[in-house]
Amino acid sequence: MPKSDLRIDILGTSFSISAEEDPVYLQSLLNYYRQAIENTKRITGMEDPLKLAIMAGFLLCDDIQKQADHNPRIRDSLEAERLTQELISRLDRDLHIP
Repeated sequence: MPKSDLRIDILGTSFSISAEEDPVYLQSLLNYYRQAIENTKRITGMEDPLKLAIMAGFLLCDDIQKQADHNPRIRDSLEAERLTQELISRLDRDLHIP
């Protein structure tokens, strides 16, 4: 799949990303995250962009974990991802000797 570019303008920050994903999918993710930011702002009353981004990310992780707790497939997928990330970190650490 060819790379798609997405311009992200959120919380006073702008940058572009490239990903091997459908542009419509990338835009839907951005819209979902914007909604998460707005919900977090409404719920917490926070205005600081960094705090909003951190809190929204934390709440999204909470949602994922709750879904995983009710769905063994998601739980297994998250565990596989965690183990893969751990393995990559170990390989990276061991292969990049200072």
